[in-house]
Amino acid sequence: MSALRYAGLDDTDSEDELPPGWEERTTKDGWVYYANHVELKTQWDHPKTGKKKRVAGDLPYGWEQETDENGQMYFVDHINKRTTYLDPRLAFTVEETSEKPNIRQRYDGNSAAMEILQGRDLSGKVAIVTGANSGIGYETARSLALHGAHVVLACRNRTRANDATQKILEEWHKAKVEAMTLDLSSLRSVQQFAETYKARNLFTDIKDPSGKLDFSLLSPAKKDYWAMLAYNRSKLCNILFSKELNRRLSPHGVTSNALHPGNMMYSSLHRSWWLYTLLFALARPFTKSMQQGAATTIYCAIAAELEGLGGMYFNNCCRCLPSQEAQNEALASDLWELSERLILERIGSQSA
Repeated sequence: MSALRYAGLDDTDSEDELPPGWEERTTKDGWVYYANHVELKTQWDHPKTGKKKRVAGDLPYGWEQETDENGQMYFVDHINKRTTYLDPRLAFTVEETSEKPNIRQRYDGNSAAMEILQGRDLSGKVAIVTGANSGIGYETARSLALHGAHVVLACRNRTRANDATQKILEEWHKAKVEAMTLDLSSLRSVQQFAETYKARNLFTDIKDPSGKLDFSLLSPAKKDYWAMLAYNRSKLCNILFSKELNRRLSPHGVTSNALHPGNMMYSSLHRSWWLYTLLFALARPFTKSMQQGAATTIYCAIAAELEGLGGMYFNNCCRCLPSQEAQNEALASDLWELSERLILERIGSQSA
């Protein structure tokens, strides 16, 4: 167990805990065997459960297998800069049994992005992460890159995006990360980003999913504007737009889900008013870390059980029902049409 903790791969299943004097090992072809150091013998069956196991898949991204001068295998974790004689895949063994697995929610509000990605190799996958130079966006980009994905940091400030890219490369020099300019408040910037990205010919596998709605209040007069209310309306629009996007694109194999990173998430939203600054300062000891904030995004992007499923809303790595207003399909369609109309009007005014 101490070796598992050293490798960052704790296994707390008491049924599988080995008796004193036993050690779990793997062969080069991935089968698990058990060494009894007291009686100096080995066997294929687990000494307590009698089950046979094998490791699942290749080594986690960033790990390599080496052989020491005595011919014994050991494993190098290049990302965390450590070595162990324990195969890291032992945390992801597959039992040779016909029993149905016990299905339960694996992650919750305390889960971190790196925990969800543990053991995953995203090599060959491409991800675009907006706002990736800081906060949740950075942790999302970093976590994906440290597990093999080719990550595009799409940011408004190119200098900060380059700095974020360099920080990731300092952690893992083989990470595939690059910065591209994208200002989501500018239609011209969005169009330029799309054209530049399409020219790269990279297929995107992973996307960053990031009261009664009255369309006339989406851009209220200055005297009627309240930052928190505007923020709440924008989040409602996010869910509605994601739902309609999924309805339109899912027949073509593209899915979209919306999410909340978790309640009481500390961020820079307090900058606009001193009272918010005070409230956030008082709440900060109870907030999530950025790694925990990025967990739900990562879960929605890579969870095998969500493959091909969209139009949903998640919070704390769990599917939730949003408000009745957010489930209104007619409202989602109206919002889409309004968005198209506003874009066309803006494009027309720019070309005039």
